[in-house]
Amino acid sequence: MNECILVVDDDPEIVGAIAITLEREGYRVLRAYNGMEALDLALDPAVRLILIDVMMPKLDGLSALLRIREKRNLPVIVLSAKSEDTDKILGLSMGADDYVTKPFNPQELAARVRSQLRRYTLLGDVHAEARQGLLVNGRLTYDPGRRELRADGETVKLTATETKIVDLLMRNPGRIFPAEEIYRRVWDGEAAYACENTVMVHIRRIREKIELNPREPDYIKVVWGIGYKMEQHGT
Repeated sequence: MNECILVVDDDPEIVGAIAITLEREGYRVLRAYNGMEALDLALDPAVRLILIDVMMPKLDGLSALLRIREKRNLPVIVLSAKSEDTDKILGLSMGADDYVTKPFNPQELAARVRSQLRRYTLLGDVHAEARQGLLVNGRLTYDPGRRELRADGETVKLTATETKIVDLLMRNPGRIFPAEEIYRRVWDGEAAYACENTVMVHIRRIREKIELNPREPDYIKVVWGIGYKMEQHGT
């Protein structure tokens, strides 16, 4: 295990403690103490993952994260003393892959690092397969031939009906389907009484399996008064 991890925090003691934990796990560690230093070191192609604090001098962690995302696609875990959900959501919405609140357990942090490195390795393999007929949409990859959906590289267990809905939406990203049309295509019949409720229930179950936050879905969106669509995301 020779992956290089960039650790960014304005507190040298925290940087040192994290470095010791990661080095014991076999990682190589680069250290930075403000957002500007992080920007320079993040461009090093050897860096495979970044752990970055939110509150730092010169350039805060979230601003640095936005600028790093313009140059690199690699896992980023945000560190912060704040525990409010709004701060967590803000970090994730700005491109973070995970969020750890201080103080944290060193073993848990190491486990999260391993998980994110594994996830990005799987995603890299998935994207390489896209040329072989797979449909790739952000975190989701769908194999039409095998009727198999993966989220973050992990197979999603879908029922036969859920698979038909996913097949329809993944093949037509951005297109809005009225509930009646989804019902006709998936259930192979004319739209029946209460078909909208039937479709809604199945959409909710799919969201629970693929969305990071089913209440604020990133993929299967409602277009009010019209129907549902699969939002297109970059890969």
